[in-house]
Amino acid sequence: MSKKPRFVIFAHNATYDKLHQVATLGLTAAAMGKDVVVVLLFWTIKKLAQGQIDVVDFPPEYGHQGKEVARLLKEKKVPKISEMFEEAKQVGHFRLIACSAGLEYMGVDPETVAKNVDEVLGLPAILTLTAGAETTLFI
Repeated sequence: MSKKPRFVIFAHNATYDKLHQVATLGLTAAAMGKDVVVVLLFWTIKKLAQGQIDVVDFPPEYGHQGKEVARLLKEKKVPKISEMFEEAKQVGHFRLIACSAGLEYMGVDPETVAKNVDEVLGLPAILTLTAGAETTLFI
């Protein structure tokens, strides 16, 4: 087990705004030398399995503002979610973990998800891995 401070994000919501926060916080924490664990749950698993992790979408309540933000992201060349995840792995210790129950509940192909994450674990293993983290977020 790493002696670095653990930074854990439980990623449940899969709209772009939420995934962007997961990616930027995870990348920043990894760059700061933290042991980052991102646990993908429900909708993030589904989006990853469908190959849509980089799709820029926003909740309906954002209305027309979502289109303006999407335009600005493109204009400012903001990196894709997948690119930020890869960069986090290059600059520090960053792991993507998929919850095994989430695979079943969301009706996704386990092999598709397994090849896009570092590990697929059950909740007991996830809770053991994330116990005692310096920071734990649910996004």
